[in-house]
Amino acid sequence: MNETKKLIQQITEGIQDKKGKNIVIADLTQIDDTICNYFIICQGNSPSQVTAIVESVKDFARKGSHVKPFSVDGLRNAEWVAMDYADVLVHVFLPEVRDFYNLEHLWADAQLTRIPDID
Repeated sequence: MNETKKLIQQITEGIQDKKGKNIVIADLTQIDDTICNYFIICQGNSPSQVTAIVESVKDFARKGSHVKPFSVDGLRNAEWVAMDYADVLVHVFLPEVRDFYNLEHLWADAQLTRIPDID
């Protein structure tokens, strides 16, 4: 398994570990002029859950793939946190903020993979 795919798996597990919902992986590798190869989009129900998901993603990625994010933005309000792992950008939203920005629609040309929620 290549490094990026392994990282995506680690990030997904980190999200699921904190009960993150509606996980979508957008494969941007077939689209020209993108800032990364993959978006991972998910949501938490409260700012504290969003923050917990972000911390969990950091832990899983560090332990599983030995990488740290280059930057993490949005933790102050924790309504939309973006985590930059170079090839992979992780977006953790509150549901209403996710609906407003609708990244999946913006990247409609991408191949979208929806990960079933774990309850």
